[in-house]
Amino acid sequence: MKYISTRGQSPALTFEEAMMTGLARDGGLYLPQEIPTLSKAEIAALHGLPYEEAAFRIMRPFIGETFSDDAFRALIEKAYAGFGHAARAPLKQLGSGHFLLELFHGPTLAFKDFAMQIIGQMFQAALSRSGNRITIVGATSGDTGSAAIEAFRGLPNVDVFILFPHGRVSEVQRRQMTTPTEGNVHALAIDGDFDDCQARVKDMFNDFAFRDAVGLAGVNSINWGRVLAQVVYYFTSAVSLGAPEHPVSFTVPTGNFGDIFAGYIAKRMGLPVDRLVVATNQNDILHRCLTSSDYRPDGVTPSISPSMDIQVSSNFERALFEAYGRDPAPVSQLMAELKEGGFSVSQGALQALRESYDSGRASEEETSATIARLLVSTGELLCPHSGVGVKVAEEHLETATPMITLATAHPAKFPDAVEAATGQRPALPARMADMMTAEERVTRAPNDLAALQTLIKERIPA
Repeated sequence: MKYISTRGQSPALTFEEAMMTGLARDGGLYLPQEIPTLSKAEIAALHGLPYEEAAFRIMRPFIGETFSDDAFRALIEKAYAGFGHAARAPLKQLGSGHFLLELFHGPTLAFKDFAMQIIGQMFQAALSRSGNRITIVGATSGDTGSAAIEAFRGLPNVDVFILFPHGRVSEVQRRQMTTPTEGNVHALAIDGDFDDCQARVKDMFNDFAFRDAVGLAGVNSINWGRVLAQVVYYFTSAVSLGAPEHPVSFTVPTGNFGDIFAGYIAKRMGLPVDRLVVATNQNDILHRCLTSSDYRPDGVTPSISPSMDIQVSSNFERALFEAYGRDPAPVSQLMAELKEGGFSVSQGALQALRESYDSGRASEEETSATIARLLVSTGELLCPHSGVGVKVAEEHLETATPMITLATAHPAKFPDAVEAATGQRPALPARMADMMTAEERVTRAPNDLAALQTLIKERIPA
């Protein structure tokens, strides 16, 4: 199994190389050269399996010779042992033909745990073999950072630097990043928005001298391993509703496009996915692009669903690569145009995107109203991101095909927004209660590449 860059100017890599590299040296994102498929019988056989065994069967074709079967199974078992629900990703019914996939039972209460926990195990296993030391630098709009810190805190041979937008994440999200005491963890509050944080991380990867000097590695959703791990719960949830004999649709609240692109990969693998619905908040660049063809960032507006406050969606590049028939030339051109202000998707590529993706948006008022209404009608307390998803999903329900909306975070991560909508303040799990009074370790940093690189060099061991 080999992995190629969306921009076509980097050599093909093995799974381990692509995972450890993150961003290709040509600035592109890695994808498998060929997407493996599962037969109907293989998909049907997933029904009733423990989540860990399903994960092994779905991910195994992608990892090549990186791990033996026994080693890979052991890594998966360890990755999900700390989840708070035996089903790992339980499915709840909201109404006729509408289901909620709870993805917030991991150690940091967000869907990022599904990918980050297994990524942490795979990184540690690979580093143990090689003896190398790496520096992980990641950008977060709130959830990726805490999940990465939880996965890598205290590990030997790894230093973790997480950039988050100062004042633009919830208090719980911030404290999950700033209260760990391990010396290899560094939370950096950047004067800017998430797009600034993400841009500085990409700048570091494109500075090859710095990249090589510090052993830079990435765990944002630019990392293929992150996307791959998220493919699993599309299969497990769809199979529980009758796949492969019956199609299923999914609505995904998304900002960086990684989670919904995992659904696209599941579809390409043979899962009978009818529609993939992109749900956006008021920062609706993905919805605007899918309806008009224009992709032009116009600034991030802070919202009650901060993990979606994004205008430059990294993983959309992977979707464009597929929509342009895996031709890297137009993708490279579009990414160059993006640096100049934006681009327009060609009519043929737009049609290809629309064949897989629908989209919708939810305003702040609509999101709050959905959270309040769902609590009354179902007893389910939604986080604001999940509220965006449910609102958009309800606009795309069809009687013939069940809809699964991804609930991406626990409501207790956004208590102010949930309380404002419902009058009910969600409590953190007991195991996390002391986090709200623990001492914080955080460094305020400018939105400046050179200053950030200097800070990182000073912090990592000589």
